[in-house]
Parts: sequence; C-alpha cells; structure tokens
Amino acid sequence: MGPTLITTLIMMTTPVEEKASAQELTVEPPPLLELRDVTKSFSNRIHILGPIRLTVEEGEFVVIIGPSGSGKSTLLRVITGLTDATSGEVIYKGKRQWGVNHKAALVFQSFALFPWLTVMENVALGLEAQGFSKPERYARARRYIDLVGLDGYERAYPRELSGGMKQRVGLARALTVEPELLCMDEPFSALDALTASNLREQVLDIWLSKQIVTKAIILVTHSVEEAVLMGDRALVLASKPGRILADRPIALPRPRRLKSPQFEEQVDQLYSLIV
Repeated sequence: MGPTLITTLIMMTTPVEEKASAQELTVEPPPLLELRDVTKSFSNRIHILGPIRLTVEEGEFVVIIGPSGSGKSTLLRVITGLTDATSGEVIYKGKRQWGVNHKAALVFQSFALFPWLTVMENVALGLEAQGFSKPERYARARRYIDLVGLDGYERAYPRELSGGMKQRVGLARALTVEPELLCMDEPFSALDALTASNLREQVLDIWLSKQIVTKAIILVTHSVEEAVLMGDRALVLASKPGRILADRPIALPRPRRLKSPQFEEQVDQLYSLIV
C-alpha cells in the first residue's frame, strides 16, 4: 500500500467515525466515593450495617440522619477506613480502598484533643506523620487556626478552652491535612445551642466560600433541622441493621431561613420518614 493510498484512506474518515472517536476520548470521571453493598458485623455476629449502596459526587454536602443504633457513626468509620467493612467495596475516585483513606478526615463528636499539646501542636499533629518539617506544619496549621477563628490561641492548652473552641480545634486539625473528603460525626451535639448555631454557620461559610480544597462533606446528625439547614442531600437510615431508607435532595436556596414555610416543609418530610 503506497503513501498516496494511505493518505486517501485517512482523508475518507467519515464524520460519524470522528464523532465516535471523540466520544471514546471523553471519559466521565468516577464519583468521589462509592460504596458497593457494604456491610459491617462484629465478632459476636451482630449485624450493624448494610448492605449499603451509596455514591457521593464532588461538590456535595451529604447529611446522614437516623435513629440511634442505625450505624451512622460506623458508616463514617468504614468510609474513612478507620473500620474495615465486613463485606462489599469502598471505592474512592474509581479505586478500591484498602485501610485508612489518607484523602479523608474525620471530625469526632468528642473533641479528641491531646491535653498536653497546645492548640498549634494539636492542629499540626496530622502533618507530622506526612513528613512535613516543623516550620511547614506550623505555617499550614496557622492558616486553618485563623480560618476557624482561633487566631491568638495558638499557645493555649485544651483545658483553657471552651467546648466550642475545642471543637474548632478539632475542625482545624481535620482541615489542616487538606482532605478531599471531610466527614463529621455529630460535631455540634456536645455544644450548647448558641455555640452550636455559630459553629454550624462557620462550617457553612468555610464550605461555601471555597477557601478549602475539600471536595465533599458527609455529616452525621440526629437533628433533622440541622440536616435541612446544612445539607444538599439527606440520607435517612433505618436501624437493625443500618440501611438507607431514603435519599432526598435538599434544594433550598442559601442562606436558609429556619422559619420559612419551605424549610419547615422539608423538615416535616424528613421527620415523616424517620418516625
């Protein structure tokens, strides 16, 4: 086959073939997180969770609600890799996840601070295991301490902080490792009503302002009002074993008004699924 014939064959490629080739090159990115029939049982054969099928896309703020004992906290620990699933697969950005997901961080219900470390040392602690030098750790930690409103408290110890301030330290510590996926396990439940309200607003402001590299948030809560206030999507879990009973979008515009008819309607709808 001569050069002229090869050139002619190339030029004769039809528009349909060109379109097909372009479609083959355009590959949809995988979801940020996918759970495929995930279950969790303990050694005493108590079946806690699943099977759970779930997809979380970048840009989503997903809230998980449900009664006590429905496996909400266990689900977060499986997602972050702190607990292994008994069966099923945890897929992160298209790849099977084994062990701890270093692209995810978890804010605990309890403050989980080391009492002998200062605010700066607690916040920077996660970076030490990643090999950052002390100046690098402190420079990044200082940015997130400022972001959560704790500038000036870098040298304070946990015993010198209020409950709300301790939870801000926990949030700053999670953000400092710059996770792509931020999981929060009832982070406001141990706080008084006013402090919890202020911290919710702060978390939303940080998320909506795009000042962080985090691509999605998963929040566990017992409060339906909190779920409607914060989430773009609500997962309602049933118990014994924990499984997804409903997956509902929350399409209210932001900022959300707690006493608006639309807000109260969304709250009533979610309550009806739980009760």
